[in-house]
This record gives sequence, C-alpha cells and structure tokens, in this order.
Amino acid sequence: MRTLITGGEGQLGRALFETAAAPADVRSIGHARLDIADGPAVERILREFAPTLVINAAGFTRVDDAERESAAAERANTTGPAMLAAACERTGAWLVQVSTDYVFDGERSHPYTTDAPPNPLSVYGCTKFGGELAVSRTLPSQSTIVRTSWVYSASGRNFLTTMLRLLKERSELKVVSDQIGAPTSVSGLARTIWSLARLRAAGLYHWCDSGAASWYDFAVAISEEAGALAILAKSAAIVPISSADYSTAARRPRFSLLDKRNTERLLGATAPHWRCALRDTLGSLARGGATT
Repeated sequence: MRTLITGGEGQLGRALFETAAAPADVRSIGHARLDIADGPAVERILREFAPTLVINAAGFTRVDDAERESAAAERANTTGPAMLAAACERTGAWLVQVSTDYVFDGERSHPYTTDAPPNPLSVYGCTKFGGELAVSRTLPSQSTIVRTSWVYSASGRNFLTTMLRLLKERSELKVVSDQIGAPTSVSGLARTIWSLARLRAAGLYHWCDSGAASWYDFAVAISEEAGALAILAKSAAIVPISSADYSTAARRPRFSLLDKRNTERLLGATAPHWRCALRDTLGSLARGGATT
C-alpha cells in the first residue's frame, strides 16, 4: 500500500510509521507541512503522492484546551477529516480516521458497542464525532473509523510521560479514581490500524487494550512498574480523589470502556491486558529505546 500518514509528528503518527511493514511505500507528514483543513493543500498532496491509503493521525487532542480553543479543535478534528475525505473520494484512496471514546457521555455501566448512540460532553468529543460523521458520509464504503481510548507511549505528551515526570518531582499526587476506561498502548493501536487497513475493513471499529482502570489505577500501575524496572528511584504517594475534587475545563465521561469484540473477531487477535502492555512499554524505555 502506498500510504500517506497525516499527523506524522504525533505519538500515533510516529508509531504508524515505525510499525509499517517493510518494504513499504509510506510518507509521513506533520502539521507544519500539511494543514489537513486546507482543502487545496490536501488535494495537492494526494495528487502528487498518489496514495492508495491515507491514515489520519492528525488532530487537536488537548481536551481541556479545546474548550477555550473550540475553533482550532473544530478545524483539526472536523474540518480536516472532511477535507481528507473529499480528496480521497476524488482520488480513490482509502481513508482511516481515528476517533475517541470521548464521543460517549459515560452514563452506561457496560462497554460501548459501535452502534451505541454518541453523546459527547466536551468540545473535543463533539469535534471528533463531527470528524466521524464527515468521513462516514463522504466515504461510507471507502473508509475505516477506529475509536480508541487513553492512548499513551513512552515519549511525547501523554498520561504515562506526565506521571513519570510528576512521580519524580513531587511527594504526593492526587489522581481521579471515578473515571473508568482502558489505557491503550500506541504501538498496539498502530498495528491494529494497519491490520484493518490491509483488510479494507469499511465502517466503524473499536480498539483498546483489555481490562478496565481508573486514572488512579493507571497512575499506581505506572509507579509500580516503573519502580520495578528502576526507571523511578523514588515515587510520590498517589491519593485517589473524585472528579468533583479535580476541576477541569472539559467534562469527561465517567465510564468509557469500548466493546472491541467485533474487531478482535475480524482480526483473529485479542488485545493484551492494559497492564501487560504498560509493562512492555516501560520495559522498552528501561532498555533505552523509545517505543514511539
């Protein structure tokens, strides 16, 4: 597959490039070189490179900042996918669009299936859902939409790297314990995206690592696993708190587990438990190699 990856400088874009099958004709491009909301620029890139597959890993992912920068979030998360979909329709390329568990309101107590009605609580969730709609309307049989959750890697800006820094710097951390989801390793997500793309699996799919956790659980696991690998010489005390005790600009779903059984059946693969994937990611970091 001749593939164009947008958002190439982000954690998912880097993971996609690094997990591409060899030999592969893959071009990865970051925001500095391509604003995906710029229709003529998108059209020009697709005409010049002529990809058969486009994977959109670009987006505005700073959930709280999106509340204050709604126009920028909409441009990246809704308008950008719409421009990519229109260009792919004209050139015949397949499009993979990445979305989020934050399209749901979290009022359920069992994992969300792909046919569960979205009801986002935040600007981020609304704009990501807008991107889903733009892609599915333009490319109903020529696109794959993948929702995922709590994505992290060993580098860049994400919950894992933030916790590793804060656990070193502080004596105590307060972490929310009443929001439930599934941490997801970016490398596993990238491999799943490639698998779905190779199958030309049209429609909407869910993917996350197995099991469930609160942000508090995730933070405790990071501390324990990093300590066992001698990544942390000392660690802060971690105190569970409620969402009400931790004010944020954006509302987040209290429960956002994704039902990924259809994806696992299609791929013939089972997602690893999130703590096993975390251990692998930290193990790579301990060995001196960035996972992505």
